Amino acid sequence: MAKKKKINLKRNIDDLDLESKKSLRAIAVKYDVEKGTAPKIIATGKGRIAEKILEVAEEHRIPFYEDQTLSDLLEKLEIDDEIPPELYTLVAEVLAFVYQLDKLAKKRQLVKKRQKKN
Repeated sequence: MAKKKKINLKRNIDDLDLESKKSLRAIAVKYDVEKGTAPKIIATGKGRIAEKILEVAEEHRIPFYEDQTLSDLLEKLEIDDEIPPELYTLVAEVLAFVYQLDKLAKKRQLVKKRQKKN
């Protein structure tokens, strides 16, 4: 089984060495629960394009998730392609991770609001 690594949202791309930047890869997946369709590839890139994808994700507080095996499979898809059924389980793991982070972030915001009121 491939090693999965959660990446801190505050990861600074500038800290990567030049070799790492050249081999950097990023694939952005979007899932619209209301549409009920499969998740789609919305961006993909290597090197500087990958850096930009990660920067935009960070600006929008979208979490990163690193999985070499999954990215090898997803990079074969084109932008706007739906994730094929064979990858649903793997992508579902990523989405579950993202939803957990989202829940935690919302709880933290609620706690901060309550603390400010007191």
